Amino acid sequence: MLTTKQQDKSTKPTANLTVPELEQSKISVLATLPSAHSRRTYRYAIERFIDWYCSEPRLGFNRCAVVRYRSFLEGLALSAATINLHLSAIRRLADESAESGWLSPESATGIRRVKGVRQLGRRLGNWLTGDQAQELLNATDRDTLRGKRDAALLGLLLGCGLRRSEAVNLRVDQLQLRERHWVIVDLAGKGGRLRTVPMPAWCKSLVDVWLRNSGVAEG
Repeated sequence: MLTTKQQDKSTKPTANLTVPELEQSKISVLATLPSAHSRRTYRYAIERFIDWYCSEPRLGFNRCAVVRYRSFLEGLALSAATINLHLSAIRRLADESAESGWLSPESATGIRRVKGVRQLGRRLGNWLTGDQAQELLNATDRDTLRGKRDAALLGLLLGCGLRRSEAVNLRVDQLQLRERHWVIVDLAGKGGRLRTVPMPAWCKSLVDVWLRNSGVAEG
C-alpha cells in the first residue's frame, strides 16, 4: 500500500511522456482546431515530432528536446516558415500535455519559450520574372471575351498579388478609388483578416475592359 508521500510522487507531472500520453495530447490539440487544413498540418507536424522523440533514448519532453528538434529540422533544409509551423504545433502539444497533468507547467513554459527560426523574407516556390509575367499576359487572346477575362484574372494575380480564391470571389464594389489611386478594399485573407490592396493602373485597365465587354456591373 502506497503512503501519501508516495502517491503524490507517482502522480507528479514528469517530462518523460509516453507515446500514449503524447497521442492523447495530439488528439486534444486537433480537437481545438476549426480548420480541416490546420488539423491536417498540425497532425503531420506532431506525428513527425513523436517519431523523432521516440527515436531519441532517455530524452524528456522539455525545452532542451525541442531545441534539439529545431536543429534537426534545420538540418533537413526546411524553410523557416515550415520549421516555425512545426514548432507552433509542438507548443500546442506541450500546452495540452500540461493541461492533462502529464507535463509540468515549468516544462511547458520552457517549451513555449523556444524561439522560432528567423524569416529573412526568402521567396519560396517558382516566381516569375517581370519578362515572364509579361509574356504570360501577352499569351491571352484579347480579341475574345474569354481572353479578356483571363487577362483580367492574370492581372489581379500578378499585379495585386491575390490568391486564386481571392480573385475568383472578388466583387465589383470592392474596387474603389481612394486618394486618386485604385485599391481593392475589404479583402478577406487568412484568419478572416481584412486588408486593402493597391491596384496598379494597368491591372485596373484590364479589369475595366472585361467588365465593359461582359456587361458585368455588380456582384
